[in-house]
Amino acid sequence: MSFKTIFTVLCIAVISSASAQHRPTPNGPTTPVQVGSVIFNAGIGVGSGYQGDYYNSPFGLKAALEFGLWQAGPGVITLGGEIGGSFSNGGYHGYDNYKSNTIVVAGRAAWHYGWQVPGLDTYGGVSAGLGFHHYHYDNPDYTHNSVIAVPGIFVGASYFVTPTFGFNAEAGHDITDVQVGVVFKIN
Repeated sequence: MSFKTIFTVLCIAVISSASAQHRPTPNGPTTPVQVGSVIFNAGIGVGSGYQGDYYNSPFGLKAALEFGLWQAGPGVITLGGEIGGSFSNGGYHGYDNYKSNTIVVAGRAAWHYGWQVPGLDTYGGVSAGLGFHHYHYDNPDYTHNSVIAVPGIFVGASYFVTPTFGFNAEAGHDITDVQVGVVFKIN
């Protein structure tokens, strides 16, 4: 699916949810993410291999900040940003001291839903941004830098052990392919 298609579908979902607001009933889902929530998560894991020039599985880091903006059925739509990187070292095609990395800055949107489990937040979403891709090797000496488009898609789950702190896991193709970390509810 192209970025324009994903963006169009997301816009239609936002507009339709704004006209059909739904508030959870007292016996309904108990999600930590509500309209007005500010959520920060950070994790480490397997990085996404951008440009196809990574050696083995790259190491990845990612941090995201999201703002709960709209009620959408039984869940909440968040918008925010993320930053992170995917890093790989080692031999590649016989080159000495090969290193490849991509630093990514992107916007993200997600739909969060808590089921009926206190403290549980599950979500899925999309991202889009720019990646600053770099690779280098020593023999022969060569360096290449480029800016690339980095669309992403992800699913995740957080479990809050206190009202403001929890653990997080995320999977997809979005800076990291799989990551684990922590999550904080700031507001």
